[in-house]
Amino acid sequence: MQTGKIGVTSENIFPVIKKFLYSDHEIFLREIVANAVDATQKMIAVAAKGDYKGELGDKTVRVSVNKGNKTIVVSDHGIGMTEEEIDKYINQIAFSSAGEFLDKYKDNIGAIIGHFGLGFYSAFMVSERVDIITKSYKEGSKAVKWSCDGSPEFTLEDAEKQDFGTDIVMHIDADSEEFLDESRINQLLTKYCKFLPVQIAFGKEQEWSDKEKKMVDTDKDKIINNTTPAWTRKPADLKDEDYMNFYHELYPGHEDPLFYIHLNVDYPFNLTGILYFPKIKNNIEIQKNKIQLYCNQVFVTDSVEGIVPEFLTLLHGVIDSPDIPLNVSRSYLQADSNVKKISSHITKKVADRLEEIFKNDRPQFESKWDNLKLFIEYGILTDEKFYERAKNFVLLKNIEGKYFTLDEYETLVKPNQTDKNDTKVYLYATDKDAQYTYIESAKAKGYDVLMLDGQLDMHFIGSLEQKLEKTRFARVDADVISRLIQKDDQPQAKLSDDDRSNLIQVFNAVTPEKSYFIVEFEDLGADAKPLMITQNEFMRRMKDTAALSGMNYYADMPDNFNLVVNTAHPLITKVLDAEKDALGTALAEIDTKIEPLNKQKADLESQKKDKKEEEVPQALKDQIADLGKQIDTLRDEKDAKLKAFGKSTPIVKQLVDLALLANNMLKGEDLNVFVNRSVELLQNK
Repeated sequence: MQTGKIGVTSENIFPVIKKFLYSDHEIFLREIVANAVDATQKMIAVAAKGDYKGELGDKTVRVSVNKGNKTIVVSDHGIGMTEEEIDKYINQIAFSSAGEFLDKYKDNIGAIIGHFGLGFYSAFMVSERVDIITKSYKEGSKAVKWSCDGSPEFTLEDAEKQDFGTDIVMHIDADSEEFLDESRINQLLTKYCKFLPVQIAFGKEQEWSDKEKKMVDTDKDKIINNTTPAWTRKPADLKDEDYMNFYHELYPGHEDPLFYIHLNVDYPFNLTGILYFPKIKNNIEIQKNKIQLYCNQVFVTDSVEGIVPEFLTLLHGVIDSPDIPLNVSRSYLQADSNVKKISSHITKKVADRLEEIFKNDRPQFESKWDNLKLFIEYGILTDEKFYERAKNFVLLKNIEGKYFTLDEYETLVKPNQTDKNDTKVYLYATDKDAQYTYIESAKAKGYDVLMLDGQLDMHFIGSLEQKLEKTRFARVDADVISRLIQKDDQPQAKLSDDDRSNLIQVFNAVTPEKSYFIVEFEDLGADAKPLMITQNEFMRRMKDTAALSGMNYYADMPDNFNLVVNTAHPLITKVLDAEKDALGTALAEIDTKIEPLNKQKADLESQKKDKKEEEVPQALKDQIADLGKQIDTLRDEKDAKLKAFGKSTPIVKQLVDLALLANNMLKGEDLNVFVNRSVELLQNK
């Protein structure tokens, strides 16, 4: 028996490996099984070349757990190792001086294994001792057993082994006994080894036993992997059915995807894979981490943020590249130059595929747009390069359900929806029923209205406004239609300042208390509605954006609305006349009292002119303040009378409620009161 020391110059190599692998110690099984598969593939290559003339026999890699012995064994029928090869590949740790690579990678431990092939040593993360029992395929080779307890010391002795190949025996330590549970090993094999190119056997297939009244093991091995997954095959050899079956193999229970892209690149890097567009609803539950990253069919990660562009994390599927480092951290992957090139290429392929479908089968593309829209908008918002490609096939849908490209829609609306400042105005609705009145007003003008009810639409149109020349989006209820697209100067509302001031108090008296209403006056014509409620585009977008991003300061602010009074409508004239009949004398008396006070205050204010604040006598300041209080008291009295009139006059409340109802803002008890009042007004008519 030979004893010796592993060829490292530092005795802390194993603690370093343990430190690196601490958070991902479960990958030990991936490493050992992947090595076994590699050895098997090398054996197949040796035989194919004619360097081995015998029978290859069963090439299955076998994994077994013995809870009693506290061991996990991975066995292969691969090329095996001679005593010299054990020394070269195991004892020398990938030909590298530990001191050298520890110095080089002390600030990036995550790079050690990826660069130095230390996958085998990951076994020491979970083992108190590891044995290698191996026999080379080379003629005359004898079996040897290598043992190490995680220190630099090892033993090497002759062993009994009939066939060539290697058994890795891991004696599991007390801290890692979770891995002696067969269900845990099955979980890890399914996660990491599901698509390895050599059969992996773990346990036996089961069948129902009528005699024992339970499932029992058969003699047939349970193969846990698919050795030829769809992405490893040529697209010409696959049908749509094959792509769908593979999707459901990856994601059992999911709906069929919309489209798929088969990636097959051999220059300037190697890349294969299949990406699927899942159905994503407008009220999305965005599920990221659905793209699985592989290296030569060995699972690397499904946490691909930062490795692929953010919007691509909405896709499902598999990416496989031997140019992706296998045993490194995600932060290392993100910085890898090959990974960045692959990321850019995938973005291009996705855009090319979408454009191809759009050009070759636009009806199919349009039929799936509502599910694709969120993905494409997300891409445009987060990846400028994607926008440059996507602008050719991104669609806008109007309320009639017709679809337009950006260029097509500009051509459609430019002649009629360009305002006096030469800006194209794209009108849109977010709720076809709630905004029906405003949509009809726009249609009456011959305007087209888009339907934008998606989760990212507000962010999306904000982005388009920056990209499209002299274009703005306006929701149909953001203002009266004549002001949304101003063609020329608007007719002025013909009301005196006193009439405006009085009507503001009258109508404000009956607006909902939970929201803030600004009363405005506009000559909309006698045929338009007497009152309309609008909401400022900028304020609403700010609140919507804040709500989506979790900025509760803005989201929790009360809603602001405009109550637009149509001064040309006869019902408004009727309200104004009724107010003058009921309050004319009383208000005139108050105005008579206010007028001399205002004059007196103005005279006193003139005495302050051209004086610094400290030069004004206190007596003068007190007189001005006292007059101000008297004026405010009289104005409050006047406002109180106007508000009382508004609350006591059924037509005022009826007009406001009609405007609220048109905006879907009248509900519950208020709606019931409105209905009862409507009945009374009809009975008294």
